[in-house]
This record gives sequence, C-alpha cells and structure tokens, in this order.
Amino acid sequence: MLRKLFYCLALLVLAAPATATDRTQGEANAAIAAASEAIRRDPRDANAYYNRGNAYSARGDTDRAIADYSATIRLDPAHANAHYNRGNAYSNKGDTGRAIADYTETVHLQPTNANAYFNRGNAYGNKGDSDRAIADYTEAIRVDPTYANAYVNRGLAYEKRGDFARARADFNATLGLARSATKWALDKARERLAVLPAPRPTTILVEKPSVPPAVVAPGAAIGDRRIALVIGNSAYENVAALPNPVRDASLVADVLKLTGFEAVTLLTDLRKDALVNALREFAARAETADWAVVYYAGHGMEVGGVNYLIPTDARIAADREIAFEAVPVDQVLNAAERAKKLRLVILDACRDNPFAAQMKRTMTVASRSVSRGLAPVEPEAGTLVVYAAKDGETALDGEGSNSPFAAAFVKNVPTPGLEVRRLFDFVRDDVMEATGRRQKPFSYGSISGRQDFYFVAGK
Repeated sequence: MLRKLFYCLALLVLAAPATATDRTQGEANAAIAAASEAIRRDPRDANAYYNRGNAYSARGDTDRAIADYSATIRLDPAHANAHYNRGNAYSNKGDTGRAIADYTETVHLQPTNANAYFNRGNAYGNKGDSDRAIADYTEAIRVDPTYANAYVNRGLAYEKRGDFARARADFNATLGLARSATKWALDKARERLAVLPAPRPTTILVEKPSVPPAVVAPGAAIGDRRIALVIGNSAYENVAALPNPVRDASLVADVLKLTGFEAVTLLTDLRKDALVNALREFAARAETADWAVVYYAGHGMEVGGVNYLIPTDARIAADREIAFEAVPVDQVLNAAERAKKLRLVILDACRDNPFAAQMKRTMTVASRSVSRGLAPVEPEAGTLVVYAAKDGETALDGEGSNSPFAAAFVKNVPTPGLEVRRLFDFVRDDVMEATGRRQKPFSYGSISGRQDFYFVAGK
C-alpha cells in the first residue's frame, strides 16, 4: 500500500506543469548546447562565447559565465557588452574591484551606457565611496534623465551623507517620473520622503566685506542694497511632482549669492500658508532695499486672465477653487514693489500643468477660461517681469537636472557689464537654442531708462 502511494506521488510530480523557473532553465540549457556547438565548429567565435556566458548567467552559473565573458573579451577586447555582463557577474560574486574595472571599460567603450554608470555607482556605494557613487548616478541621469532608480540611489547616498535637501529633491524627482519609474523606485521615494526631516527655510546672508570689490561700469550705482527671494516647488502633494524646480531654485540662489546680494532667501516646497508668509516677510524687507528680486520655479496657471502660483498643497478640482488654493502673481509683484530702484520678478512657472487638465469647468462665462501658460502682465513702471515662456505658452521642465531657463539664467548672470535688459535677451537666445525654438522667454514692464542695472559690473 505504501509503495503504491509513492508510485502515485511520483506520477503527480511527472505530470505537474513546468514552472517558469523550469522553462528558464530549459531555455538556458538549450542555449548553452547551441553555443557550445558553435564554439566546437569555430573556437574563435566571440559571440558564441558571449551567448553561452549569458545562458550560464541565466542558469545562475556565475563562474562559467565569467569564464565565457573572459573568452569573449580575449577574442574581442572592444566587446562592451561582455565587459558589462562580466562586471555584473563579478558584482554578484561580491568582487567589487573587478566589477568596477569592467564597468569602467564599458563606459569607455560606450559613453552613453546609463546602466554601466548606474551599476558602477552601486559598486562604489558598496565600497563606501559615496562621492564616486553620486558622480556615477549623476552621469546615469545625464545620459537618461528618466532613470528613476538612479535618482533614488543618489537620493539614498545624499541622505546617508546628511544632505537632506538634495536627497529630498531626488526623491521628489523620482515621483515626477511616475509613468516610467519602477514600483520599487516609487515606493522607496515615498518611504524616504515620509521620514526625512522637514525642510527648513534657508536664508543665506552675504556680508558686504566678503563680497569681492566690483569694477563699477559708467552709470551704475555704488553700494546698492540687493535682496532676493528664491522659491522652488517640486513636491506637489496632489499631482505628480516636478523634478527640477528645487534644483533650479538652489542653483539660482547660489549665483545670486555670488553677485553681490546682501541677502538671498531660499525656500522650497512651500504650502500656501508658507508661500503667503514668505511674500509678506519679503515685502517688509524690500522697503529698505534698492533691488528686490523674486525667482519662482514650479507650477503656475492662468484662470480668467489672472495668473496664479500653485503651492504644493493645492487641491484644484474646479476652476472656482483656484482663488482659494493658489496665490495670485499680483501678490508677488506687491512683495517687490517697495524696493527703491529695481523690482525684478522671474517666473519659471509656465511648466506643463496637470491641474489645468483635471479641473472641472463650473463657470460658463468666457472670462473664466483656462489657458496654457500665463497671461501677459502690465506691471507698474520700475518693475520688470520675466516669464520663462511667453504668455500662453508652456515652458519645459528640462531633460537634465535643471530647466532650460534656469540653466540659461545662471550662465549669463555672472557676465561682467551685461545690463539687465540685455541679460534677458541673452537668456532668451540661449533658451530658444537649447529647446529648438520651442520655448521663448519674454519680458514685461519697464525700468528706468536713465540708469543701467548690472548683476556684475563691467571691468
């Protein structure tokens, strides 16, 4: 009876359908047999060794895979994929040094191999070399700006170093790639954002004695008191995050700090109350300033001819809610209007806006229409308003780590002797060139024609 039971169990095992693992093993064995026959016929067939190495790798036979990849490289030293796959095999064995060597050769042969940069970054991270890991993740992102796992791992490296602002920016950037990111990347980004310390407003005070003496161009004022408010909103709570605004704001704050500003206040991911308070405080400080500059990166929209900046906590399900959830651009203009000489408001806020697409239209009058981008403005004399994209048009968030507008602005601001009106002509030309003329910055308003304004005076 017992023998019969064992016989029946054996039949059940033989009759059981093949699992996915069984099928994979079977395919790998067949590939190994085919490649081995090709090698028997032509021992110098590099691709046959490479294919057999892949099959051994799929079967989990790492040592034989390494041996075949090595044979491939001996026959064809420029076989980048063999170097890359051997690097992966060494990494699986924990041989980090050899893995890094193979990944390095891979990027030498294939400079656009984002996976090689990413995996080498992981290897450096395993060695505890966070600087090189971060550099490699950055290269992976440069090659492929949608590489969500690279953003996450770079964010984790920044977090481990205690650089929570950059970590937060990378995790937010990951959420902004929701359509292409892996589930692991999205889950990990949300997990880390939930436990990171809350961001604190940062005010960078630049003492006058530390500012290098500038060569003042004819007509430029000496000793102007300049202040700036720089805001970047990336971590939107009810729509996909924007990857670049926080990084854009940080970049702009740094360049303003270096051009003679007495105080630069950098704020990121502001909810509505925080945004309103920031404008209120800046308005009070602008009363004693000669220059007041506001830079905003994030979502903005126009409803019924009124422009709004969108805080990170906004919930805008219908057009009638915009006035309760967002901050009118007029409040931004008011915050800067008390400065004595130059009021400059820069809005990198015309980025493709998901709120506009999802908003329910509840008002029937034409004046409640919602358009792409922002509406034109007519500020008071002495105020210059610069849009990253002309009214009615949408700006690009950028395929790299900064928006095209932010990159062009920080490139041109340090140029000595470049008057502010001319400065934004240069910015416009650079943005149009970088975007294939898809985006055209535009300036509104007027400033005194009797005085020139320079971020950095001429030599």
